[in-house]
Amino acid sequence: MSGSFARKLDLVLKVLSMSRARLAADLGVDKSVVGRWVTGAVQPSAHNLSRLSALIAERIGGFTALDWDRSLPAFAELIGADLEGVAGATQAGLQGLPLPQMDQFLALTALRGTAYEGFFRSTRPYVLAPGRFVHDHGMIRRDACGLLRLKIGTGGTVVDGWLLPFGNQLAAICVDITSGALLFGLFNGVGAARADVVDGLVLAPALDAGRTPTAHAMMFERIGDLSGDDDADDRRLAELAGLDPVAPDASIPEHVRRHLTGDFGPAQAAKGGDMLLNLPLSRSLARGPAYREGA
Repeated sequence: MSGSFARKLDLVLKVLSMSRARLAADLGVDKSVVGRWVTGAVQPSAHNLSRLSALIAERIGGFTALDWDRSLPAFAELIGADLEGVAGATQAGLQGLPLPQMDQFLALTALRGTAYEGFFRSTRPYVLAPGRFVHDHGMIRRDACGLLRLKIGTGGTVVDGWLLPFGNQLAAICVDITSGALLFGLFNGVGAARADVVDGLVLAPALDAGRTPTAHAMMFERIGDLSGDDDADDRRLAELAGLDPVAPDASIPEHVRRHLTGDFGPAQAAKGGDMLLNLPLSRSLARGPAYREGA
């Protein structure tokens, strides 16, 4: 099939106001199967494509399996989708931010993005309370524009932005909706089919009077998968965002404390340590699922 089947299916669901869960029920398949179709992880078999096309034809007269081979603009016009919105999503990419090589970010997201979709809990140092830690809760989900959307909720604040894969890493560009502050991150990714842990460095303004630019390490741990129902997933994120973000004392394992608050600078460099704050792959905790004998 020419173009991106995942984007076309996503357009169909939006035009028909149909959730992934509803489509899965109508087709008699597991909702995770539809989720993999929409994220681009796999394409449907010939049998399922025929059944899917027949179901769409019941709602969009004249639709056939051959229509999946149309170009994306032509497909959008056929099903009555907003052509201008499609052009904006495919050409502007990051909502108009003119980043070079956007086509590569989109291609890598189509290839590897499904590994990072899900619900995650962060662990990071509490900048305003040295020695303590904070847990944010976030959701990563493939957006209609083809990129990974990152939403994080913490104690009433919301951070919204994008994850851009490159090589085996992820770059984050986000905005704190409450304050308008920009936040940036660079994380070690995984080569596995699913990311259970990613870690890296974040640059953001602290919540002090001067909004001091602050860099620190952060790790994300998977706590759940997407349901395939966007509305239900949004509600779950809202519930998670309402939890107390401050980690209880002594709840952070010692190896995680050391990982996130390692010392650096001239004194440490003289002892063979790090001159600058970094988190090299050799010390990264990023990983996929743990495979155990007999599991």
